[in-house]
Amino acid sequence: MVSKTEKIVIFLLRLSLGWIFLYSAVTKISNPSWSAAGLLKSAHTFPALYQWFSTLSILPTINFLNEWGQLLLGISLVLGIGVRLSSILGVVLMLLYYLPQLNFPYIGKTSYLVDEHIIYSLVLVYFAVISAGRIYGLEGWCANLPICRKIPRIRSWFG
Repeated sequence: MVSKTEKIVIFLLRLSLGWIFLYSAVTKISNPSWSAAGLLKSAHTFPALYQWFSTLSILPTINFLNEWGQLLLGISLVLGIGVRLSSILGVVLMLLYYLPQLNFPYIGKTSYLVDEHIIYSLVLVYFAVISAGRIYGLEGWCANLPICRKIPRIRSWFG
């Protein structure tokens, strides 16, 4: 059984990580000159893959998925709905951010193997495992809806 204090900590962690993703998405979406090209073109790990992502035919899709993926992930975490699914997709996104910066064993200029993307990924895995959206989130409410009771698969993905 999760104590009230643990629930508050999980809720605050979910809310704050959601805010990070929301803020990052809004700054990207509101800046028409923003592009993932710089990160993609400077990849240390899997450079051929990331160079392909940065080609003119693929880059607009990558930018769109990046901006709107972060926005939806942030909304999901803040509202506590679809947290399991969005957390799994968020882990994929974080690993896609982590890998191009990894110059084994260094990541960026100040980290050794672990940086914020790994920490975010681990927290997102935790959220998926514990169904964090049911803790002061809309998933708790959704789980009691008749459609969620009739179709358990909805609960397993979203709660």
